[in-house]
Amino acid sequence: MAVINCPSCKKKISDKAKTCSHCAIDLQNLDEEKLQTLSKVNVINKSQRLMTHSFIAMLLFCGGFLLFYWQDVQPGTVEYALSVVCALVGFVWYIATRIRLILLKRSSK
Repeated sequence: MAVINCPSCKKKISDKAKTCSHCAIDLQNLDEEKLQTLSKVNVINKSQRLMTHSFIAMLLFCGGFLLFYWQDVQPGTVEYALSVVCALVGFVWYIATRIRLILLKRSSK
């Protein structure tokens, strides 16, 4: 008995299993077309998660940036440090997420 990855949810299952215990997909009736469809759905779901992360990162960046300018914070204060950290973390997270999206689109072709 070997352990394989489920074609749908990518979790570990037995190669003897008739259905996945995690996502309940029927493993006996899978053909090439269904496997391709599952692969496309997985890529779309991952892309949507990355877009959500990108949006949250942009909100974090904008929040830090707006706190910095609207509150007219002075260097050395807690608000200054918080606004700079939020802006930097949001910017780096956004750039990293966009790079991951580009790599995902290239790998799915």
